[in-house]
Amino acid sequence: MKYTRITALTAIGVAATLSLTACGSDGSRKNSSSKSSSSSSSSSSNGGSKPEGGSGSGRSQASNAKASSNEDTGAETSANGATTTGKVTFCKTQDLAIDATDAAPDEASGRINITMINRGSTTCSATGFAGVDIKDTDNTSNPIERGPAQPRVTVLKPGDAAVFNLAYDIDNTGNSLSHPTNILVTPPNETHTVSLRWPEGAGEIKGAYTDVQVYPTHTTK
Repeated sequence: MKYTRITALTAIGVAATLSLTACGSDGSRKNSSSKSSSSSSSSSSNGGSKPEGGSGSGRSQASNAKASSNEDTGAETSANGATTTGKVTFCKTQDLAIDATDAAPDEASGRINITMINRGSTTCSATGFAGVDIKDTDNTSNPIERGPAQPRVTVLKPGDAAVFNLAYDIDNTGNSLSHPTNILVTPPNETHTVSLRWPEGAGEIKGAYTDVQVYPTHTTK
């Protein structure tokens, strides 16, 4: 009987030990699974936000740096490739008094000067090439090519004037195929155009309108 009781107690102890081991193992797996899931969730969250946060933050910083640089220098680059310094806006067509005159230096060289006077109340930039088309008697408009010259910074205070010119060879034969009536002028970095009468007495154009060239603006001072 004594042996039987000891054996029974031993069996109960073994069963209890196995039960505790199983519980501990299950808890360990649960803890491990929970910890792994938490780690995976954290990694996924960080991985998903990094490109958006990091990339977006980088773009924002670059944008801010660029804006700061522009504010500090006040430099502006026109569509014509010339750069003006200082916080000066480009002249508006509505603020400019524009006129065209014949300025031919001789009987062989044709030149038309186009003057723009700043009638606005603030200083503005007229730097670059104006857009120019010549209108013919047949109502067609022909764009004029740019001459081989670099733009010069042209800043106009109220009342100041800028000038640019059209250059071409004069046809003295009387057989010119070009019959201009108007000059369509769009100031540098503007979209609004004014129509000027072709100057009276200006020489006939030799060749075609593609042989006429426009040069960049400069101040008259």
